[in-house]
Amino acid sequence: MKVNVVIASINQLTNLESFKPTFAAHECRLLVVDEGDETIRRKNDPILSDIPHEYYGPKEREMFFRSRFGSSGEKLLSVIPKRCHAETSFGFLVSYEEQPDLIIEIDDDVFLNLKQDFVLDHANNLFDGQGVLVRSKNGWYNTMDNLVLNTDGRIFPRGHPYSVESRTENYTFSNDQGNCVLNMGLWIGHPDLDAVTILSQGSLDGRCKIEAKKYKRSKVCVGKGTYFAVCSMNVAFIPKVIPAFYQLYLNYLDVDRFDDIWSGLVLKKIADNLEDRVSLGAPIVLHHKRPRNVFGDLKKELEGMIINEKFWKIVHEAELENIESYFDGYSSLINFVSKQIDEFGSNTHKKFLIKQLEKMRLWLRIMDRLS
Repeated sequence: MKVNVVIASINQLTNLESFKPTFAAHECRLLVVDEGDETIRRKNDPILSDIPHEYYGPKEREMFFRSRFGSSGEKLLSVIPKRCHAETSFGFLVSYEEQPDLIIEIDDDVFLNLKQDFVLDHANNLFDGQGVLVRSKNGWYNTMDNLVLNTDGRIFPRGHPYSVESRTENYTFSNDQGNCVLNMGLWIGHPDLDAVTILSQGSLDGRCKIEAKKYKRSKVCVGKGTYFAVCSMNVAFIPKVIPAFYQLYLNYLDVDRFDDIWSGLVLKKIADNLEDRVSLGAPIVLHHKRPRNVFGDLKKELEGMIINEKFWKIVHEAELENIESYFDGYSSLINFVSKQIDEFGSNTHKKFLIKQLEKMRLWLRIMDRLS
């Protein structure tokens, strides 16, 4: 099985020591999307010495685009945002060209139990048909429902809408069978929480006392018309979805930290229309979040939180007709959202979304040229 692993990081990749056994067992190749810092790369070289890998900093990304697209390379390169997590889109682009069996994205602060076969667990959830199907009458599934937490309070992940309707947990479960196009693994240790939740728990360093102990179900397939907050710290998918899995142009107009949330929302909408499944559960990783300024995160998240309440409903209501692929679905969704811009009252939000649509169209041009 050919596997590409994508990680965006400006740090020393000490966490990857725990991944080495499973990477070696499955012919994994690591794509490190970084900022080209040679000091950090020298520290990472010994860690990665026995893992096939490539560094893709700004210079390497520019060379890639020039070699594939010639004079239009500079404009197409602009789809990759600068100095933010959404740079992982570049790793997806390389993977689309290479067409491995699956792509896994991980963050640089997640660790494995050395006895885990992390890659196999993702592959099982993608390609093994057995699972539990969840449906929500209110459009959203709370991923924390599938975790055992050290609190009895109702906790929701980063990116889950705040409306009362979206946070009314009314789920039905049933047995399910079928392959998936994306699987999100879960986490023990620090869950993926937003700054508002962390602040409400009395923490100022980006972490709080809420911890996850284990997952409840190894595979939960999320039913048609039900969405969930896709967190990219531990997610696997197959190449055919990449045309609809662009991580968006974040770190723009003070909006960040919603790249994985909105790309997951869009992908789920299109997968539903194509009768494909999306799942979450295994494999579980230990998330050891670094201390960080929670007010900095709050500033990055606030405008996105406001946009999110309206954006997800527009995506849900989109009419995607006669689509046969993720490319078709993405193109159709772009056209639908472009007609809804006036739904956003803030001129800043309109400008932000117009920029996203511009970059999404460029993303499809890249996909078309690489196909």
